[in-house]
Amino acid sequence: MSEQSSLKSKKEQVRELRETGYVIVPGLVPPASREALAALARRQLAEAAPPAEFEADLKYPGAPESKDAPGGHTVRRLLDAYVRDPLFADAATSPEIRGWMELYFGEESFLSRAHHNCLMTKHPEYGSLTGWHRDVRYWAFERDDLVSAWIALGTEKVENGALWFVPGSHKLPLTSERFDEAKFFRSDLPENEALIRTAVSPELKAGDVVFFHCNTLHSAGKNLTDQVKFSLVFTYRGASNAPLPGTRSAAKPEVALG
Repeated sequence: MSEQSSLKSKKEQVRELRETGYVIVPGLVPPASREALAALARRQLAEAAPPAEFEADLKYPGAPESKDAPGGHTVRRLLDAYVRDPLFADAATSPEIRGWMELYFGEESFLSRAHHNCLMTKHPEYGSLTGWHRDVRYWAFERDDLVSAWIALGTEKVENGALWFVPGSHKLPLTSERFDEAKFFRSDLPENEALIRTAVSPELKAGDVVFFHCNTLHSAGKNLTDQVKFSLVFTYRGASNAPLPGTRSAAKPEVALG
């Protein structure tokens, strides 16, 4: 594929993200890299070295009631992936990711270490549901214009807790009354229920990457298989969209992709 046709394809992907709120880029992570990342993910989960977040900490639907309950030490996320291992750092700042983000933002791009930046796991039995939400609910930047990259390290489908997206929801002016106190989108409201019915769950293969906007409504179900699902998730901003001083979004030094 020529550089010109590759660039055109990337432009089409960026256009789809702008219009739909998410876009799938098949096979963005080469086979050798994704296999090495998957092997590292399994080792890191076995070690469960801090910082880590457990299902019992979140208390989402289906999570163990406490760390003393059965499944209480089921890991949800291994945090700060960027500094956990050079392979994770390389994945977060790869030329493919850098080029994609620079095209989307039209300027130098930065990796946030304060948001996402984790190895996300979804376990059988004790892996909980994730309700409908916008990621920007706890973020504080000059503008609500950030993009996350969800890197599938294996197959992701409805059966093992894949992501669901509401197409076009990043453009909707959703008022605060449509969210609960924890800023999850309320499924008990008729107008919300109608929107949720439009959701789709794209199936991913290992090495596929989903780019999605920080205002796109999304959720994830339980893992009904017998295998742990692994994903790497990173969030990016353009140089002109700085985190607000004194907030969690500014709590950790960022990483320039240039």
